[in-house]
Amino acid sequence: MSNEAVGDFGLIGLAVMGQNLILNAADHGFTVVAFNRTTSKVDHFLANEAKGKSIVGAHSIQEFVAKLKKPRRMMLLVMAGAPVDSFIEALLPFIEPGDIIIDGGNSHFPDTNRRTQYLASKGIRFVGTGVSGGEEGARYGPSLMPGGHEEAWPYIKDVFQSISAKSDGEACCEWVGDEGAGHYVKMVHNGIEYGDMQLISEAYDIMKRGLGLKDKEIGDVFAKWNKGVLDSFLIEVTRDVLYFNDDDGTPLVEKILDSAGQKGTGKWTAINALDLGMPVTLIGEAVFARCLSSLKAERTRASKLIGYEGRVPHFEGDKEKFLEDLEQALYASKIISYTQGFMLIQEAAKSYSWKLNKPSIALMWRGGCIIRSVFLKDITNAYRNNPELENLLFDDFFKKAIQKAQPGWREVVSKGALWGIPTPAFSTALSFFDGYRTKDLPANILQAQRDYFGAHTFKIKPEFASEKYPEGQNIHVNWTGRGGNVSASTYQA
Repeated sequence: MSNEAVGDFGLIGLAVMGQNLILNAADHGFTVVAFNRTTSKVDHFLANEAKGKSIVGAHSIQEFVAKLKKPRRMMLLVMAGAPVDSFIEALLPFIEPGDIIIDGGNSHFPDTNRRTQYLASKGIRFVGTGVSGGEEGARYGPSLMPGGHEEAWPYIKDVFQSISAKSDGEACCEWVGDEGAGHYVKMVHNGIEYGDMQLISEAYDIMKRGLGLKDKEIGDVFAKWNKGVLDSFLIEVTRDVLYFNDDDGTPLVEKILDSAGQKGTGKWTAINALDLGMPVTLIGEAVFARCLSSLKAERTRASKLIGYEGRVPHFEGDKEKFLEDLEQALYASKIISYTQGFMLIQEAAKSYSWKLNKPSIALMWRGGCIIRSVFLKDITNAYRNNPELENLLFDDFFKKAIQKAQPGWREVVSKGALWGIPTPAFSTALSFFDGYRTKDLPANILQAQRDYFGAHTFKIKPEFASEKYPEGQNIHVNWTGRGGNVSASTYQA
């Protein structure tokens, strides 16, 4: 087999995502070199799906590297964690300074930070890229979110923007930022996906138990919503799921165990939000809702022991009007979730000293990915109109949308509480909105409590500043007459 350098692009990892990305790149005129640790997979792929296409196989790492044109562009689509590091080490003896290694797995962004720095010290340009869109996205156009060693971007841009999804003619792929920024943005994308899915599930529950609708009728509602402001991939998926009948003619969804799994990216987003002190409450609730769902046996016992004693939900009134309210509640809560996601991204850019491109991030999510929706066009416009926009809710479009949605949103959350139907994501979105727009929150009580029991100090409001309580200073008060006058801050070990 010839080891002549013919490949424009190399990919390691022939699971379904890897195979589909290779076929996608070949469709766009690139010659792709394919390698898999189990080399029989390479032969099988070449003899079947890749037959007749500009795809060549390699049966060793050395052969894989030899078949690529310089600077070599090599992508790993292997399991996140140790496998990525072991493939990097396997490549290092054969590659040269200036070559580019791309990790397209769901890696945790601190690992990407580490790998970028480590490989830069060896003259290798490392890129960590988020890939979203599942199997079909990989084959016909995913959303790609690359970050890392910025010098790599001009060399990989043609491949990445060719194979990515397009939205209004624009590629859903742009350089995100330094080090682990690409994988960070993918992590937040997945967190938002958790939030969107939880909100849709709550809307389904309200329709099913609150309004007494059948699955087909709920599917019809989602089909209608998919033609309006909620037009999105996940609404479409939900419609299809609700229409899908098993062989016995009953909806399959009714037979599925209500215990949700998770792979960890939503949890990473929630943990990172806590680390950065950002109130990303909706994604946090979506993660906890999955955790609660997994306590199925315990919930079954609880339903018998502490079942809701109140009235079984029985809706009286205008169902069509309530469904409009529910649509607005879902839309407003979704706006809050994305607002929180972008607040987190903004804070990460500050904390990690990354240059992040917010309009491009919204554009990357417009097509190809799981959270793709028409709504992301409005976010792209908001950041293009004002790249320094402090908060999405300050944009005129979103300000008007959320004001319009408020009455229906409050109605739905109230009904959920009265009926005993949990709406953790709808409720937390509304609470965040009400908290965010409140000038004076009750945190003054918290600060007084903390100073009372732990001498943790407080600051005085500017309008009450005086000689006794100077503005901007940390003040401790002897609340009981028995405590001392030394504040906690002066004796921190």
